[in-house]
Amino acid sequence: MASAARNGAAALMVMTVAVLALGTGGSAQLQYGFYKGKCNGSDVEAVVQGIVKTWFQRQNPIVAYLLRMQFHECVINGCDGGLLIDGPGTEKTAPPNLSVKGYDVIAAIKAELERRCPGVVSCSDIQILATRDAVALGGGAAYSVRTGRRDRRRSTASDVKLPAPEYTAQQTTAYYGRLGLSAFDTVLLLGAHTVGATHCSVIKPRLYSYGGKVGATDPGMDPSYAFVYKNYVCPNVAASDNNLVFLDDQWSAGKVDNHYYRNLQLRRGVLPCDQNLYNDGSTRWIVDLLANNTGLFTSLFPQALIKLSEVNVLTGTQGEIRKVCNKFN
Repeated sequence: MASAARNGAAALMVMTVAVLALGTGGSAQLQYGFYKGKCNGSDVEAVVQGIVKTWFQRQNPIVAYLLRMQFHECVINGCDGGLLIDGPGTEKTAPPNLSVKGYDVIAAIKAELERRCPGVVSCSDIQILATRDAVALGGGAAYSVRTGRRDRRRSTASDVKLPAPEYTAQQTTAYYGRLGLSAFDTVLLLGAHTVGATHCSVIKPRLYSYGGKVGATDPGMDPSYAFVYKNYVCPNVAASDNNLVFLDDQWSAGKVDNHYYRNLQLRRGVLPCDQNLYNDGSTRWIVDLLANNTGLFTSLFPQALIKLSEVNVLTGTQGEIRKVCNKFN
């Protein structure tokens, strides 16, 4: 009985640390229900939710597309719609962004809202609302977000500097730390890889040239997984470079759950930056906590997404409300 009480107290203490690590963050100028009464009788958030649901029923990967879009958007100059702009030299043209998808669903939502209430809803808010709704449809928790963002009149490819797949845990947490996010936030955010995917070209160095040695496989990877990748998914031929590799087990790759962290415990992280979260003692305890408690990840993942969504936003009279999301007014 005493042992159970001690274990329960320890678990409660760790959960408290986790919640405190998340903090509050955000911009005081954003508001819950910002668009209420501003769209000619339409409920803006319900409109977004309805369109996202329709797209989700057509193409389940929209969850991964929108989560990835929010990451690539918000870590570069904040959540400002810069990634949506077409044209030479824009963020969209930077190499790391060439494979970003989901622009079509954002454009569809914007067109419908412009029909109902022109010039009211920003593209940056649409991105955040759409991602929220996709997460819930993908099995994650429903959550509220504050709105009132404005769209920035800047989109430059040279601004795009994203975390590299081979980052150590310290490099990854330092990157997000510059955005005001904690190590706990960082490990939570990478949990988005539970619905993510990459290509064989990204992981082949772990399979065939680890440490710069020809033929060497990363000894930190589960040998059975390495065998499957090398023999069935990513054979060592150029033709396999574009083959798709799920960042979570295929049966779980469409669900927002904590299985990603369980894979890290089993040395089955696909990207080095993922597995390094477990290899480093400073973040391993967070991985263990989230792997061993499904409900904890479900409840805390949205809070990390909210913090990311409120990084360096424009509000008030700053920026603009675009008429279409892929070009400035």
